[in-house]
Amino acid sequence: MNYKKASENIRQELRNYIIGKNLKSLVMGISGGVDSALCAALAKPICDELNIPLIGRSLPTTTNTGGENSRAQEIGKQFCTDFKEVEIQDGFTAMYDLAVTNFDLLGIDATKESILKGNIKARTRMILLYDIAGATNGLVLSTDNWTEYLLGFWTLHGDVGDYGMIQELWKTEVYELSEWLVVNELEGAAALALQDCVDCQATDGLGISNSDLDQIMPGWTGPSKEGYKRVDEKLALHVNFGQGDLDDPVLQRYHRTHFKRNNPFNIKRDIIEK
Repeated sequence: MNYKKASENIRQELRNYIIGKNLKSLVMGISGGVDSALCAALAKPICDELNIPLIGRSLPTTTNTGGENSRAQEIGKQFCTDFKEVEIQDGFTAMYDLAVTNFDLLGIDATKESILKGNIKARTRMILLYDIAGATNGLVLSTDNWTEYLLGFWTLHGDVGDYGMIQELWKTEVYELSEWLVVNELEGAAALALQDCVDCQATDGLGISNSDLDQIMPGWTGPSKEGYKRVDEKLALHVNFGQGDLDDPVLQRYHRTHFKRNNPFNIKRDIIEK
């Protein structure tokens, strides 16, 4: 991919969308990971040019690491017009306590508790981001990528958004575009902040596991960037050419999360009327 041209195209599309929809702000969650960091770096020049705020929020709970929080703070400082860290532990706890009262009644397996907690965290965060967007006549930027989308590595009605700049980039391309910006466009503290997010171990920000790849490709022990390269290779071969071992955890996850990519599923009118 020509990353110079890709960054120009992404920004031009974003510029056109903001003007066409008469938006007055962009809002995004800053996690301390490479996806949200790249989105912030891509959006900043357009927001500056159009004189609208890029509003970033880091929304940690007690399961977020110090590294995640410090990287989020630095990305917010370097790229956002309005940035705050807002601790959501109390809000998450209230929501979880409300939900947990139903777990026993529904017979939910206790081993799923970490996933359930993660989903509630993601949905709590999105409530706050959408409230800010509504109050400022803006929209919420999605920070998901194509790899995460195919793997269902996101929460329905949670860590999603209104506008995806990198939604159709493979995770490997997210890393490479970020590194292109570091080398060719950014300087000083801004370049260091983005590079730190490239170099870190990727985490889901939900406290479900120590890294993304613990869930996606169990047993992987190397750098996240190299692990995602293998994941992308497996997915591309399977999605584009139907190749691959269906017992592979990556491909199993792809097929198991099909329902997320078809949400909501609606019965077609011609079926109802037949």
